[in-house]
Amino acid sequence: MTYFLFSSLLLKEGWLSPAYVGVNAQGIIEYLSQEPPTELGVVVQKVAGAALPGFQNAHSHAFQYGMAGQAEQHAVGARDDFWSWREAMYACAETFSPEQNEQVATTLYRHLLRNGYTSVVEFHYLHHDPTGRPYANLAEMGERLVAAARAAGIKITLVPVFYQKGDFGREPQPRQRRFISPTLDDYLNLLASSRQAVTHYERAQLGFGVHSLRAVEAADVLATHAQGPADLPFHLHAAEQTLEVERCQAHLGARPVEWLLDNLPLSERFHLVHCTHLTPAETTRLAQSGANVVLCPGTEGNLGDGIFSLVDYAEAGGSWSIGTDSHISLNPLEDLRWLDYGQRLIHRRRNIFADGALVLVNKTFFAGHRAAGRTPINYFALGQPLDAVVYDLNQPLLAQAGVQYLLPAIMYTTDPSAILGTLVDGQWAYRAGEKQA
Repeated sequence: MTYFLFSSLLLKEGWLSPAYVGVNAQGIIEYLSQEPPTELGVVVQKVAGAALPGFQNAHSHAFQYGMAGQAEQHAVGARDDFWSWREAMYACAETFSPEQNEQVATTLYRHLLRNGYTSVVEFHYLHHDPTGRPYANLAEMGERLVAAARAAGIKITLVPVFYQKGDFGREPQPRQRRFISPTLDDYLNLLASSRQAVTHYERAQLGFGVHSLRAVEAADVLATHAQGPADLPFHLHAAEQTLEVERCQAHLGARPVEWLLDNLPLSERFHLVHCTHLTPAETTRLAQSGANVVLCPGTEGNLGDGIFSLVDYAEAGGSWSIGTDSHISLNPLEDLRWLDYGQRLIHRRRNIFADGALVLVNKTFFAGHRAAGRTPINYFALGQPLDAVVYDLNQPLLAQAGVQYLLPAIMYTTDPSAILGTLVDGQWAYRAGEKQA
């Protein structure tokens, strides 16, 4: 057993202060108490910090980290929006070799750990070689992502997604050729190969899904769900852009989320990314379906997508997680703040939630784990792995907060410089001041 003594540790019920945590060789918590262990000769590692559950990154396109910050300039007078940004993304995707994919992903995943993430859901569609031909190993690019997660020490859920069309009813353009699986059988073969790829790392899991309604024929969206694994989380993009909504209405006779609600048995298994443009009825129905929304405030702000109706969705009982998507921002606290601040700006009031910090941590923890295919019962509990981010209580604003205000002080005033380290399965995956490999 390895024992830690944290100054404070956050549970659903509140702070445990002090907190003794004992983990076995696999990093599973076997001791959790305010009282020290009674065994003789126990060595306890003291950590002068507050332990929060590790943040869950529910939506990542790792290769896009290779272009972060490089699509911010455009000609004077030119309209720059999601669709022009997408052309820059295609140019980036065309250049990536498997080796580059692994290298960029490794760097990204190490930075995620440094920012307090302990898990990443990799929404993966860069499948084939630059000519569009499948690699001999169908999951070559996904296997590189798993290898990157192993090198970094982060947990990963690989979600290879079905990408078939160029847009609603349109054939793919040449710059999309690396993404394309022409038929459902092609995709299911890729998924089977990806299932093998995740066996190469004990902290890897599998998910599946479709890129979006615009990227897969409607009948094949339904068939993917029907023929795909019944025990894995299902991910897809939906209603990110107004033009996407308009084209969906023209092609399918319904808005994207409206169509999904009417045609699929949405439940907690489903994770709809962005959902920026919903009607009030869609917002309520989606919340009541039990499906989760994955919000990516850094990317959604950077792309000018818009702001999700979080207040209405929350009031209807909806659940949501966060993701870094294009990785223009990697700080979970920044993204959580902007979820809150965006609503404050829209509604022109403060304290959108009675306890904003706790609501944001709670919602994104459980929905984020569902997105990854896990179902914890508490932030920390006997039988669960010790995955934590630890904040330095010697930071002036945290030192003055006291237990009563500690969580909001962390949420609303700190940045990654306040992190002492990140634990994954009871091991330090990142420690401030230590050079990472």
